[in-house]
Amino acid sequence: MSYLIWVAGFGAVAVIFLWLRDARIFYRTGLPGYRKAAYQGVLFGALGTLGVECALADLELPGLGLILAALYLQGRIAREKIWESESTVERLFGSTTRPRANKK
Repeated sequence: MSYLIWVAGFGAVAVIFLWLRDARIFYRTGLPGYRKAAYQGVLFGALGTLGVECALADLELPGLGLILAALYLQGRIAREKIWESESTVERLFGSTTRPRANKK
């Protein structure tokens, strides 16, 4: 078993983590950029998982290429700026404030 399989596994976990973070931010804020990112994150997570499957089938480099493509495409989606002075941990886990329903 090659160490590249472990790299592929961690890459796929990163893709899925970023997708779940975008979904959490969309659920809390309802912003359209995060909605698009959450919906497309399903496809990118599947692409990352396909990359791991390729790596397990002795095609490590094409599998890593698929995972890298998933990470690249996931980062290209335009999102709104939601953080101003939050800490790194809050940004990592997608902690945001919910918008008020009554904006008077």
